[in-house]
Amino acid sequence: MAYSTISTFQFFAGMAAGLGGGALSGLFGVGGGIVLSPLLALLLGLNQHQAQGVTLAALLLPNSLPAVLHFRSRGIPLHWPLVGALIVAFLPGVWVGAKIADRIPDGPLRLGFVGFVLLLALRTFLQKRSVPQRDAEPLAPPPWVPGLAIGLTGGVFGGLLGIGGGVVMIPLMVIWLKLPQHEAQLASIAVLLFPVGLPGVLVYARSQPSFPWLVLLGLALGFQLGALGGARMATRIEGARLQKIFVVVMVILAGILLVR
Repeated sequence: MAYSTISTFQFFAGMAAGLGGGALSGLFGVGGGIVLSPLLALLLGLNQHQAQGVTLAALLLPNSLPAVLHFRSRGIPLHWPLVGALIVAFLPGVWVGAKIADRIPDGPLRLGFVGFVLLLALRTFLQKRSVPQRDAEPLAPPPWVPGLAIGLTGGVFGGLLGIGGGVVMIPLMVIWLKLPQHEAQLASIAVLLFPVGLPGVLVYARSQPSFPWLVLLGLALGFQLGALGGARMATRIEGARLQKIFVVVMVILAGILLVR
């Protein structure tokens, strides 16, 4: 009975974390890991390495598909050459990032995660405005070199912090490639249609042998619903307002980890 109660709690706690992470993924175009790790630590008491490993494993599934389909239904162009470049470079990057994380003790790793979240919030707050949305005319395919550099950077941070990498790749695409906010978000979540986090998951699995599969199942189901809802909201909110909401959410998440 006690085991059944614990298992049920793990499943529904994982689903709650998945709903939150999915909503953030669809709303801001990030992988969801930036919110999943704090929620898993808060709801289930996982240490930072466990939370990051479970988060990366959850993102192996095509959880972002509902959000991608919704963005496309609203006429937002998806630049597949850019997505391909991001994926090619993300794979080795996430392995390198996970290997670095594996050598960092849990406490400093958590503080590093908090520092990253606060820096991300500060950068977004100081950013004057989003690049304006373009008309329906599609972009020319971006060059491979910037795409590879952005994908590698996103992969390293993804493996190091257990995130999808979107929080790093989206601003780089907006600033470097001059993509509108929504197009950059769509490219970022399209990367997560593929199991790009697998090299990092393998590293975390070796160092954290006990893997909470019921948590992962709940995460996957909740993430699907949350991502669709977040994408619906994102396409109705202008980029500048999205940035303000993002700052508030990031500060709250950093506070959760610091209090814990």
